[in-house]
Amino acid sequence: MLSEKTIRIVKDITPVVAANAETITRRFYQRMFEGNPEVKAFFNQSHQHSGGQQRALAGAICAYFAHIDNLEALTPAVELIAQKHCSLGIQAEHYPIVGKHLLAAIKDVMGDAATDEIIDAVAEAYGLLAEVCIGREAQIYHQQKSQSGGWNGYRKLVVERKVPESDIVTSFYLKSEDDQPLPDFLPGQYITVKVDHPKTPTSPRNYSLSDRPGTGHFRISVKREPRPVDNAPDGLISSYLHDEVNEGDRLDIGPPCGEFTLDQASTNGRPIVLLAGGIGVTPLLAMAKSLHNSNTTTPVYFLQAAKNSRVHALADEVRSLCGNGSSFQTKIVYDDPLSDDLSSGRCDVEGFVTTELLQNWVPFSEADFYVCGPKPFMTAVFTSLSELGVSEDRIRHEFFGPKQDLQVSELATT
Repeated sequence: MLSEKTIRIVKDITPVVAANAETITRRFYQRMFEGNPEVKAFFNQSHQHSGGQQRALAGAICAYFAHIDNLEALTPAVELIAQKHCSLGIQAEHYPIVGKHLLAAIKDVMGDAATDEIIDAVAEAYGLLAEVCIGREAQIYHQQKSQSGGWNGYRKLVVERKVPESDIVTSFYLKSEDDQPLPDFLPGQYITVKVDHPKTPTSPRNYSLSDRPGTGHFRISVKREPRPVDNAPDGLISSYLHDEVNEGDRLDIGPPCGEFTLDQASTNGRPIVLLAGGIGVTPLLAMAKSLHNSNTTTPVYFLQAAKNSRVHALADEVRSLCGNGSSFQTKIVYDDPLSDDLSSGRCDVEGFVTTELLQNWVPFSEADFYVCGPKPFMTAVFTSLSELGVSEDRIRHEFFGPKQDLQVSELATT
């Protein structure tokens, strides 16, 4: 437990830290990468380049300081961090490195205002957070290793099949190279792909598992991200997977991780609404196929939004969930359909996901919502759900990027 003195000091300095949070985190990463370059491999350089990672850490620091006297409120955030850390192989010995450079960055930015008393209080607060995270991560590592087929770190898996799903998305079916079983996973989780890129050092990447558990394989469906003109590292790994990885190749894969998972037990029979934008369909399709395989009688509404049929991935799998007494309903929304997309029935609605569409199609007053997609899609959906009066405890979401990049309504979490 933190001392009353530390809690008081941290709360007193919270406004100052919040006002300078991004400056502190930029300085932190600069110091850490210079002083301990070995840890740079754990950090997504695309998010570093965009500033998203700096904003994410700034938001996390502000949230921790603001809730320093009510740490239970941070349990979801701690779980998110712990799952991400375990996907990357973060260990207890990395925490002192972060603490050292974070305290130094605060002192650099705040100058004489960062007295020894303040630095000592922040060090105590960081120490408690580190202890909580290390404890939870130890539990996750143990769970990964102890289950049938489980492991820690990286394991070689073979690309059994490589299947184009659209002009920009390709699925990779991964199997054990030694015929040993793969562990079970929770629908919505991701695995980590580590690539030793021949030209540029890169950090591991997380990709959602896009098929249900129990198939004997892992499947990831990877969108080819465009390479920007400013030589940022965006799209480097996705392009490598699309262009260089073929059937029969072996990849270094980390075990399933992630806190954005289907929690059917907690719904108590309430309808489930899955709202997918673009490549955000991947974790939601794993959830949907798992529900379908269980022959659930729970009403499930699956909406998938895309630009048009040329880039729409996994459409046939989504539509196949309906029919034969299924409790599923699906709807496809294109914002820029091709000339025959509507007439051919490839999409049901032209435009965007709106409050009116959700109000007329899903039982919004009682359903549980699972949402995943790009930032504009997420922002629009959260705005609509807020207008419909959907409470935060009935919404779960995943955002492919630093969480604090998603600045939306009061329903958004950090």
